[in-house]
Amino acid sequence: MAETTQFDAQQAPNDSDGAVSDGHDSVRPKLRADAADNRARILAAAREIIAERGIEVPMTAIARRAGVGAATLFRRFPDRRSLIAEVFATQLTHCESVLEEAAADPDPWHGFCTFVEDLGRMQIEDRGFTEAFLSAFSEDAGIDEKRLRAEAVFADLVERAQKSGGLRPDFNPSDLLLIFLANGGISEAPPEHAHDLSRRLIAYLLQSFEANGRPAGRSLPRPSRMRVGEVFAAPQ
Repeated sequence: MAETTQFDAQQAPNDSDGAVSDGHDSVRPKLRADAADNRARILAAAREIIAERGIEVPMTAIARRAGVGAATLFRRFPDRRSLIAEVFATQLTHCESVLEEAAADPDPWHGFCTFVEDLGRMQIEDRGFTEAFLSAFSEDAGIDEKRLRAEAVFADLVERAQKSGGLRPDFNPSDLLLIFLANGGISEAPPEHAHDLSRRLIAYLLQSFEANGRPAGRSLPRPSRMRVGEVFAAPQ
């Protein structure tokens, strides 16, 4: 459940962003550049802190990271959904470009493997990516359209990789969710181990996805040095 703060639930409080009072009833607007700069700072801070802590980070924490007041944040983004949706739209656009590059690979099996590896890396680098992808924030019309288009491109890549003899014939495009969930759990590991753990898991999975009879052409990355005691010591 998302952490709710006082400012998450309230209407935007009044501050001086976007308007300057002259001491009377009249209010004169600031330059447009100021509002654009505040918006850019908020989005940059949101992407940064959500990557570190996930989408449940309080809105007030995002405002502090951006160096703006709570009213400024809520003026640009009236609620958590609108802010997360815009951050996730950027993430999904990047994911689309990675997928399109993989789909353009003349070797569809190689393209498939490249996409799965890149997706795994993006998950570990950005904790908010997995949460946003699976949450209600991804149901906005524009984002949903992007996701449906990406699913169609991936399904076509899967079909071509199977016809090429690289990908096992019983792999289903929906199995991408299994990869997504399994690898997403690794983001909870200590940061110094998460990348090694993820790379090894993805390599194991890709080996299992290869069609029967294909020579084992993929070697496993080095094992992680994480010990069992560190699992239980990791912050929850």
